[in-house]
Amino acid sequence: MAEGIIRVATCQFAVGPDVRRNGALIRKQMERAKDEGAEVAHFPEAALSGYAGADFPTWDGYDWVALREETERIRESAARLGMWVMLGSSHPLSDGHLPHNSLYVIDPAGAIVERYDKCFCTSGDLKLYACGDHLSTVTINGVRCGLLICYDVRFPEIYRAYRRLDAQCMFHSFYNARAKGPSIHTTIIRPSLQTRAATNYLWISATNASAYYGSWPSVFVRPDGTIAGSLRFHRAGVMVNAVDTTQQYYDASREFRDRAMAGILRSGEPVEDARSADRTCL
Repeated sequence: MAEGIIRVATCQFAVGPDVRRNGALIRKQMERAKDEGAEVAHFPEAALSGYAGADFPTWDGYDWVALREETERIRESAARLGMWVMLGSSHPLSDGHLPHNSLYVIDPAGAIVERYDKCFCTSGDLKLYACGDHLSTVTINGVRCGLLICYDVRFPEIYRAYRRLDAQCMFHSFYNARAKGPSIHTTIIRPSLQTRAATNYLWISATNASAYYGSWPSVFVRPDGTIAGSLRFHRAGVMVNAVDTTQQYYDASREFRDRAMAGILRSGEPVEDARSADRTCL
């Protein structure tokens, strides 16, 4: 494991309501990721549990026992393969509270070492999920990584918050699938991710469920905003790319980013000049 470098497998498949099927597909892709030299396998939003509201209408009758058993099997596979797993799932709460929409971080020993709970839930999500209240980071090979889920991408402030935590790489899991056809997500999500990467100088592994109609295929984005790898529409797949923080990429905002984040919204110092102060003069 080289310091500052992570081999990441961005994985996509047709997430569905059958937890046992989802679990089998996840473990199969973990095996493939390992064979291709990955150290981290990254999966979509709700990859194991299925996505409430899309894969099933309510939590009534949900098989939480199966979900726990399949999670344990994935943990065992992670330990056997010696790899990290970013696992999209649902996390049950107590006292009648709705579950969280979560990303579990499973380490190469098979332990759950962190969990991110989706902070920005849509209004539809909030009928079925409880929103999260924290950011989550984990360090892999000396690289500080953050986690986000789907709708979070619409809020540049949350990416800025991770930048303040010195994140270098983001694992962002989506479920933009089972749509009726192309949508605004098809147009805007990948450019949004490129913008988040470039304005914050972050690597991003963004994985999306591929069930038809999947609005966009999973992508891997460099800190300069370049899409370095992409999977295919509506096809299960695994792509392995390297997060390499030892390499330098173009970073247009580097010189003044800290000023902007501190609320100083200019690159220089203002001048004392009447003609500057009068904004209606020629």
